[in-house]
Amino acid sequence: MKIKQFEDKGLAHYSYAILSEENKEVVLVDPARDPQPYYDYAQDNNAKIVGVIETHPHADFVSSHLEIHEKTGATIYAHSLVGADYPHKAFDEGDTLQIGEVTFRSIHTPGHSPDGISIVAEHEGKDVAVFTGDTLFIGDVGRPDLRESAGNITAKREELARQMYQSTREKLMKLDDDVTVYPAHGAGTLCGKGLSEANSSTIGAEKRSNYALQDMSEDEFVKILTEDQPFIPKYFGYDVGLNKQGAPSYQQSIKGVARLEKNFKPEGSAIVVDARSESTFKKGHYQGAINIQNGGKFETWLGSIVGPSESYYLVAESEEELSELITKAAKIGYELLIKGAFVMDAAADVKSPQIDVEEFKQHQGDYTIVDIRNASEVKGGKFFDKAINIPLPELRERANEIPKDKPVVVHCAGGYRSAAGSSIVEAALPDVKVLDLSEAVNDFKNGQ
Repeated sequence: MKIKQFEDKGLAHYSYAILSEENKEVVLVDPARDPQPYYDYAQDNNAKIVGVIETHPHADFVSSHLEIHEKTGATIYAHSLVGADYPHKAFDEGDTLQIGEVTFRSIHTPGHSPDGISIVAEHEGKDVAVFTGDTLFIGDVGRPDLRESAGNITAKREELARQMYQSTREKLMKLDDDVTVYPAHGAGTLCGKGLSEANSSTIGAEKRSNYALQDMSEDEFVKILTEDQPFIPKYFGYDVGLNKQGAPSYQQSIKGVARLEKNFKPEGSAIVVDARSESTFKKGHYQGAINIQNGGKFETWLGSIVGPSESYYLVAESEEELSELITKAAKIGYELLIKGAFVMDAAADVKSPQIDVEEFKQHQGDYTIVDIRNASEVKGGKFFDKAINIPLPELRERANEIPKDKPVVVHCAGGYRSAAGSSIVEAALPDVKVLDLSEAVNDFKNGQ
């Protein structure tokens, strides 16, 4: 048996290929939207993909399970509670799948989702690994608040937190200490709050070091698990539904995105996501455009700012970058919402003013300061005592709460998010001077 871990750094997502060396067959666990890496792996090992196991309908990325089934004939396995709309075989508590020398065993581990399963891989009569999906992470467990209004089965966060307590104590923690833990996510995901940078662990190591697996009552566990969770991006419920249904083929869907002529002018009411650099954007952009810069977390912020019921235009600095952005949008199913994508190399008529940092330092009281960090970040300390906190994912809906009697300075923690935040406030308050503190925020973190 060989286990291959695949990583998508942008979404902090791990997927897996388990190869039976005996009969050259591969089973995938929680594959990402682009199926090509799995096809390449199977080909490199002269093997055939025969199964795809979904630990649950994912909220933060779109899986390629249906496409892989349609191309290879592989059977999709999921818990019956998923209510899957795609062809599949139920893989419920105690069900097994034999692939050569490897036995896969399903454990129903609700807590992150009511329909979540963990998959134990047994080799030569011994449990070797467990693929825990979003139930058990390295250093954390999955958040319990994403299925209150999404999926075939919904559940309140407290109910799921209690289920998580039982799933960890009565099932996962009873596996042998040397069983390797392979989760669906690492540090940086929004599916948990305190994940380790490590990409695997063991049951024994997690029992010793994971805060959520320590000795505590169920009520104590529920309190700890339900507090201080990250915000929920707008796209999460949409992805649960898309994964329950099965997403369209990746390459075909990407090719279906309309590529428009350079410097295309969208209609005035359109949502425009301008992914060019902050400096280029500020020199000239379309009225109302949102500056979500291309970067490591582009897809997360796209799906946090733009809702799944909205369509948008996508702007890039080059054709190469435009292709990259479309593939990033596709990871969360947002290529389906693109009205058109185009390159922009001409400065448009709207320019954003640049902040005079020294002037701001000397006269902070002359400005309204808007902190767009998440509530949990602000809880750890404010950079400016009188700042108004409106988290970036809520800013489009709440920008009118910002007073209009002074120039507005927008800041985040490091400068990346404030480009988007200041562009949103600028569009919402056209008669107010809106300034982006950008990376200069670092000058103020220690009260400078």
